[in-house]
Amino acid sequence: MKSVAVAMSGGVDSSVAALILKREGYEVIGVHLKLFDAEDENVGARTCCSVESAELARAVCDKIDADFYVLNYRDKFEKDVIRPFALSYLEGRTPNPCVACNMYIKFESLLKQIQAIGVDSLATGHYIRSVWEDDRWKLLRGIDNTKDQSYFLYMLTQKMLGSTLFPNGIYQKSEIRKMALDADLPVADQPESQEICFVLSESYAENIDSMYPGKIQEGEIVDRSGKVLGKHRGIAYYTIGQRRGLGISAPEPFYVVEIKPDENIVVIGYKEEILSGGLIFNEESFVSGEPPCVDDTIMVQIRYNVDPVKAEFSGKVSEGYKIVFSTPQSAVTSGQAVVLYRGDEVLGGGTIVKSAEI
Repeated sequence: MKSVAVAMSGGVDSSVAALILKREGYEVIGVHLKLFDAEDENVGARTCCSVESAELARAVCDKIDADFYVLNYRDKFEKDVIRPFALSYLEGRTPNPCVACNMYIKFESLLKQIQAIGVDSLATGHYIRSVWEDDRWKLLRGIDNTKDQSYFLYMLTQKMLGSTLFPNGIYQKSEIRKMALDADLPVADQPESQEICFVLSESYAENIDSMYPGKIQEGEIVDRSGKVLGKHRGIAYYTIGQRRGLGISAPEPFYVVEIKPDENIVVIGYKEEILSGGLIFNEESFVSGEPPCVDDTIMVQIRYNVDPVKAEFSGKVSEGYKIVFSTPQSAVTSGQAVVLYRGDEVLGGGTIVKSAEI
């Protein structure tokens, strides 16, 4: 019997993933990652790593007759996810911690750990598909377009895909919820998780300030010419394309068009000034192991929950790889992930360095 460790958050998706694999004949082992100390676990129901979530995951495993373990990943999570998240904001970028968590916690450390004790595969509740085709693994969007999570998983390698299962990818979310209800799982009525799990207050910047006291400093808001228009609370409070919270009145709305961390300056302008003809990305990862061909026409997605747009892959440049959009795009944001697609297939992606002109 093949064995599989299912990363279980205590939510519906990972619980049903475990149920599906159990019904398919796998020896299922539920694993819940402890990412906080006990004193941090007042973060409430919105987090996937509270005491309540762990107990729900355990109850699901009891229900489906699966072993269950809690693994302490607190130190690694702080080192590889939380602190880089905070530092990115202090450097004027807008990071995506879910990408880092998937890469360094689930599909690097956890996969290695379960393989070291002889477990065959890792499974998650992500809405994504993997198929063996043309002598390699391909990563595909989930069937449910409204729940597709391929944007967060572009960094999966051939080796990782060969040891990972995504049972939810061929189902609609409504079908997953119905399976949970029909099986009377204790998580069947759990709400969707929407928040970043380690952000305890209403503002990211407040959490960053508590980690790095004194690093967030007030500074100047200027226009493109350098004219001072106002004061900002600290660059960690701002992101490219932001309109609200600038505190500056004008006939037309102002937007954040650039953040200059070395000078502690926020640059604002009008809506047309946040349009970009392309971007440069680094920290690249390509699913096949190779980038697309230069001048290939592909689709790219520059943030989660937006439609992909047609673009041309321009190949290697000094700072990474360049992409040119078929039509200008709004608010290309340093620190966010850009993901490359051909149809439903994920080609790879990386971290946006900056916008780029054609």
